[in-house]
Amino acid sequence: MPPTPAPTVEVSVTGLRSAKGQILVCLTPNRKAFPDCSKDADSVRMAVKAADAGNFTVHAPAIGTYAIAVVHDENSNNKMDTAIFLPKEGFGFSRNPTITVGPPSFKSASFAVAGDMRQSIKMKYML
Repeated sequence: MPPTPAPTVEVSVTGLRSAKGQILVCLTPNRKAFPDCSKDADSVRMAVKAADAGNFTVHAPAIGTYAIAVVHDENSNNKMDTAIFLPKEGFGFSRNPTITVGPPSFKSASFAVAGDMRQSIKMKYML
């Protein structure tokens, strides 16, 4: 029997203020690694040209519960730039949870992946 193909998540990012730079994408099943993925070896990290952010595909490693965080890295330095603790670049999360202070919880951004699916993420800018 052939192995089951990994499910895909089709992502569309809306509300970009420019087509400059890239979108840094993090898909993780690990609540402790959300939202930056740096401490999660099982996360899926990728960069997509901002001009192509209307629609792109992320391959989930397996069926499970995941959350996505995206950053509009306008100057392409591979990180989110901040000014006095506020992000200078845009960001967004799966399920578009309300943002108050700090990033949302994994629970508020997580969704079940049982097969191919879609997530629409709206970018937010603080500055």
